[in-house]
Amino acid sequence: MATATNHFPAAWLKSAGLGETIACELRLAIVNGSIPHGEKLSENRIAADFGTSRSPVREALKTLSNEGLIRLERMGAIVLGMGAREIQELYDVRYTIESFVQERMAERDTGALIRLLEQIIDKMELAAKHRDIVEFSYRDFSFHEAIIAEAKHNRMMQLWKSIRQLVMTVMLLTTEEVFAQGESKVAAVIGKHRTIVAALRSNDSAQIQQGVREYFADSYVTLRNSLPED
Repeated sequence: MATATNHFPAAWLKSAGLGETIACELRLAIVNGSIPHGEKLSENRIAADFGTSRSPVREALKTLSNEGLIRLERMGAIVLGMGAREIQELYDVRYTIESFVQERMAERDTGALIRLLEQIIDKMELAAKHRDIVEFSYRDFSFHEAIIAEAKHNRMMQLWKSIRQLVMTVMLLTTEEVFAQGESKVAAVIGKHRTIVAALRSNDSAQIQQGVREYFADSYVTLRNSLPED
């Protein structure tokens, strides 16, 4: 079984620069609790660990600071992590984005989008069959990003990009929790995505909004179970 707890998947980093790669590794370690709240991060130590200069390390730390995961200090940073409040706020932002863009789909021809989403779900089912956590989470992420992109709303896309990497990391961890709960839970997650597609196909705003609310209520519980206690 492919797991996500030790290193950020290389397949997700194909076009990433060194600074972004370092940020992804540190982000995963912070969110999953491997690097605990209050720990001090040293630029020199991180640079040595990754075999690089301090320049990409500074870039990575700046990114994590902008995401609220660390507080920058001279030559390093202090880990803030993700507590219950930060988790709720992340989901509030995701809900704001996805409820808006999905309701926006009620005004449009969604035929091409629905075909794409159905293809992604098929790939999620294949990943589930092979117990591939990394592939499943990647397809899950792609599903949601495809809807956001289809809305063609520049400001919402900018907002999405500001949390995109953090959402990607969280999805890796929540997918591990889903797989740990067994095949029925994995099937239920796939079913939730099919419910979203059905709502979009209906072009009914009320049905779409109901689907988004139900999706996020369940996903939030899974996330809380997948992260370390405060």
